[in-house]
Amino acid sequence: MTKLNPYLTFKGNCEEAFDFYKSVFGGTFSYKGRFSEMPEDPEHPVPEKDKNKIMHVSLPIGEDYVLMGSDSGGEWGPETVVGNNFSLSISVSSKQEADNFHRQLSDGGKVSMPMADTFWGDYFGMCTDRFGINWMVSFTAKQG
Repeated sequence: MTKLNPYLTFKGNCEEAFDFYKSVFGGTFSYKGRFSEMPEDPEHPVPEKDKNKIMHVSLPIGEDYVLMGSDSGGEWGPETVVGNNFSLSISVSSKQEADNFHRQLSDGGKVSMPMADTFWGDYFGMCTDRFGINWMVSFTAKQG
């Protein structure tokens, strides 16, 4: 089943914002990772000042929705501009479906990350459509 969730981007205060959202909506984080936890990439090193920033956080809201977010980062991501600091994250049920959505959404737009297997286990990619909307597409294989 395809699911669509909002993805928010912050200028270094993602953790503070998500602690606030957690106090409003309740629940627990299903994931909270920092840039320091990423595998080292010599071509895109994470500056020491950014290592404690949030790489990704997920807060389930009810049974069907997940509020997700991260801090923006220098070399590895575009500068956050308030008003354009969100993406729509679509989770799909197969790699083929992920490839199709990514290809169709990026047609006439821009691919910022091609679909690929990631270190966190998802098949994932990002793009901006021809209307300037940012999209994240992911497929998570069932574990076990």
